[in-house]
Amino acid sequence: MESLPEAVLIRILASIPAVDLVLACRLVCCQWKNLVDGAALWILKCQQEGLTGAESQENEENWQNFYFLSKKRKNLIKNPCGEEDLQHWGEVENGGDGWKIEELPGDFGKEFPSEEVHKYFVTSYEWCRKAQVIDLRAEGYWEELMDTTQPKIVVRDWYAGRSDAGCLYELCVKLLSENEDVLAEYKSETIAIPQDNDANWTEISHTFSNYGPGVRFVRFEHGGQDTLFWKGWYGVRVTNSSVTVEP
Repeated sequence: MESLPEAVLIRILASIPAVDLVLACRLVCCQWKNLVDGAALWILKCQQEGLTGAESQENEENWQNFYFLSKKRKNLIKNPCGEEDLQHWGEVENGGDGWKIEELPGDFGKEFPSEEVHKYFVTSYEWCRKAQVIDLRAEGYWEELMDTTQPKIVVRDWYAGRSDAGCLYELCVKLLSENEDVLAEYKSETIAIPQDNDANWTEISHTFSNYGPGVRFVRFEHGGQDTLFWKGWYGVRVTNSSVTVEP
């Protein structure tokens, strides 16, 4: 293939699975290595596979990272909407009558903005918390990628109150090292929702960037309670939590 024009060779290589390009094709010869490490091949693969939104990158390596991060993009929170009860959630604190899963919209509640969400977690009259720890390497985000590229880590959560009861909500997310040292942290204020509120769902989000090398885990924790201390489940409602690693 040495006689082929470079543009033709790039089109041929673009038809090969990305993992094979990196692990096999770039080892064939210097020309192929330069093409696999360059920008043009990955720009073409992004275009072919509809990975839109690719902003102009000065560093050629960014296009390869953009491709892999875009292909791998998914919600790393498991069971974000309570479809599996409390499975995958740890460090569960069951204040009052504890956590409960209810069907949307619930008593004195509103429908969620997305029709794909059908359930939510609801807290009680004393503080309820739950957490998940995400192992980034186990999810396929290798150490060099996290240490050098430091892709954005985007955290989102949704919360709402009942219209007939006041409640409190908190979110705390930590980026942890191999030894679980805290390298970066986002902690919301304690959000107070008054009684006789509109029961609308509200999204809260935070983006971690330029957080430095060494991040291996993400710890996501949220919770709340009601402010009237009514027996049962009148506290804050949470659902559709997400953690994504993005280009």
